[in-house]
Amino acid sequence: MQTTFTLQTSGPGLYDFTSEVARWVSEGPGEGLLTLFVRHTSCSLLIQENADPDVQRDLLAWLQRFVPDADRPEMSYLTHVTEGPDDMPAHIKAAHLPVSLQIPVMNRRMRLGTWQGIYLFEHRARPHRREVAAHLA
Repeated sequence: MQTTFTLQTSGPGLYDFTSEVARWVSEGPGEGLLTLFVRHTSCSLLIQENADPDVQRDLLAWLQRFVPDADRPEMSYLTHVTEGPDDMPAHIKAAHLPVSLQIPVMNRRMRLGTWQGIYLFEHRARPHRREVAAHLA
């Protein structure tokens, strides 16, 4: 089974799409391994806590400090800035975070923990239409 999930982002942050994936998985084979793969080079995929929104805010704040925009003096060594000061930093962030996930499926349900959700982590400042390829076998 394969499909593509399309997510519209509105800037940096974590976008939860767990429920869409769960619906699709419920229509498939009872058991297997779900693979999710983001088809872009300036965003990532994460399995992260879904209960306290402070977790997502703190992750976003930490990542911005870890890799600030290219218009900051400490990032002046970057040369790939054609699409704006967030362009190359977004690629660096995606290089440090996962772009694919694997989740076991049993009884047509993902084996996520109680507080786990699936997130697209957008690293670019402007809105984007992102695609996540899914394969369940």
